Amino acid sequence: MKKSDLIKLVANKAHLTKKAANEAIEVTFGEIQRALQKGERIVLSGFGTFKTTLVKDKMVRYPGESDKKLVKSHREARFTPGREFRKVVK
Repeated sequence: MKKSDLIKLVANKAHLTKKAANEAIEVTFGEIQRALQKGERIVLSGFGTFKTTLVKDKMVRYPGESDKKLVKSHREARFTPGREFRKVVK
C-alpha cells in the first residue's frame, strides 16, 4: 500500500475529502517525527510504540572495499508492534 492508497482509504472511511485526509495524515506523520526528534516515546494503544535508540560507534566494512570505516554514534527510530497488532498480522 502506498501513501496515496492510504489517503483514499481514509477519505472514504472517514467521509472526508482527499485533501482533508491528506492533511490529517501529513499532520499525524509530522507530529510523530517531531516527537521522535525530541527523544519522546509515542505509544498508540493497540497499534504499537515508536521510540528512538542510541546506536554506538562501530567499525563497518562495506562490500567491495577492503578497509573498515567508523560509523559514528547516532539515534535511530524503532517501532515495536503492540499485542493486538501482532495478533492481526499473524
